Amino acid sequence: MAPAADPAERILAAVRAIPRGEVAGYGEVARRAGLPGRARWVARLLAASDDPELPWHRVLRSDGRIAFAADSDPWREQAGRLRAEGVQVVAGRVRPAPRGRSLDAEVWGPA
Repeated sequence: MAPAADPAERILAAVRAIPRGEVAGYGEVARRAGLPGRARWVARLLAASDDPELPWHRVLRSDGRIAFAADSDPWREQAGRLRAEGVQVVAGRVRPAPRGRSLDAEVWGPA
């Protein structure tokens, strides 16, 4: 299948491609969508989405932190969704569950 021509659709497709239990940074999502340097656009697009099936919770800041204010309702929702998928949230930072070598393990080190 050819990639979507619409940049917003490419971003959403990149988000949907993040496997359950794994995470990616906003910048990584932009890069995967062929839009390097557009991390803020990714964040705005996810904030505006009303698609209940979109796994927005798998997208984080580049340092592994949830972008919402700590202990806010959206922060707790994202942390809860990630924990339900086996992702560890430790000291306000998200770490992927241990499973072989993933991109996240390469970037952030072992969980």
